[in-house]
Amino acid sequence: MFLALTTAATGMEAQQMYLNIIADNLANANTNGYKKTKTDFKDLMYQNQGLGADTGTGAVTPNGIQIGNGTRLVSTSKVFTQGQLTQTGEEMDFSIEGDGFFEVEMPDGTSCYTRDGSLRKNADGEVVTTQGFKLKSNFGTIPIDTIHVVMSETGLVTVQGPDGDTTFQIQLTRFGNPGGLQSMGNNLYAETSASGAPETGNPTENGFGRMHQGYLETSNVNIVQEMVNMIVAQRAYEINSKSIQSADEMLSKISQLKR
Repeated sequence: MFLALTTAATGMEAQQMYLNIIADNLANANTNGYKKTKTDFKDLMYQNQGLGADTGTGAVTPNGIQIGNGTRLVSTSKVFTQGQLTQTGEEMDFSIEGDGFFEVEMPDGTSCYTRDGSLRKNADGEVVTTQGFKLKSNFGTIPIDTIHVVMSETGLVTVQGPDGDTTFQIQLTRFGNPGGLQSMGNNLYAETSASGAPETGNPTENGFGRMHQGYLETSNVNIVQEMVNMIVAQRAYEINSKSIQSADEMLSKISQLKR
């Protein structure tokens, strides 16, 4: 009975964590470049009784008794499937179709990475994110007197100005295990030992994605699926709480047997 109480409690805790993650996915359904989070649960250790034991006649029991101790959350990871590309018509909006990240320089000089291509120009003509972080990825500066900025699918950027055109080739970054990247907030990810070292390359070459100007990649969260997941998590939580209630009622009956 006591095992039923603790086992059901682990189930309730696991479903609460699952619901927190679902809520975060739904909250970011309209976040540019957001990648949904998935969860991995594992069962806990088992109490084994008589499994493969000698019956005393030289035979071995084929099954025995195995009683589980519940479940726990062991990992969360980002799912880097492609989000929908939405046309904005803005000259400084860029999206990646396929594999790759933009590299961003943080205030402390370190690098982070993003799929959010909603970019801006600062007072110095540098290309920055909406939070003001400088975009690296081999991006050049955009002079104030620029007439147009044109980017091809291969990442070749042409800056058209009154004195002529200048060009530069941007590069994307990818990782062997993008699911191992650390989420930093602000649509940014940081390299970790689990993600592997960054690899750079030109768009459309060697498996890197292609660029689209005037488009933004939206979140890859499927709202309908997340709502279904939320209902499943809620029902599982309720069933686990019912198990605790039932175990408590049985304990109450046992405690009254002497009366």
